Amino acid sequence: MAMIDVSEKAEILREATASGTIHLKPETIQYVKEGKTAKGDPLYTAKIAAILAAKKTSDLIPLCHPLPLSSVKVCSKICDDTTIEVSVTVKTCAQTGVEMEALTAVTVALLTIWDMTKQYEKDANGQYPSTVIQNIHVVRKCKQQVDML
Repeated sequence: MAMIDVSEKAEILREATASGTIHLKPETIQYVKEGKTAKGDPLYTAKIAAILAAKKTSDLIPLCHPLPLSSVKVCSKICDDTTIEVSVTVKTCAQTGVEMEALTAVTVALLTIWDMTKQYEKDANGQYPSTVIQNIHVVRKCKQQVDML
């Protein structure tokens, strides 16, 4: 087992966008909309969590290269009365891509939303029959040569 050797690859501008969704009870979505969740604003906290997760990806995923991230943009939106979507775009100028950083950021953002709303999601038995994280995927990735002066 070894980390992939990228030393011969050129540093180029790389970008990746990932997204995913969390399904919650309509009542929980209403609490989020009205700012009435006991732990604070789940969407704002998820944004911070996503940025931190992107920066820590190489600490979490074995053999993942540590990368100097130049940008992490997080967008969260309430899609309907049961769904929140999170998308994250990560940029770097490096020898390898940032798909894992974008995927990690989305996953941690969604987990943060779950954590901050779980008290509203539990049923009488303490289970989560309505709460589902799904469809985490890379929406887009691109790379382009950086012109050197």
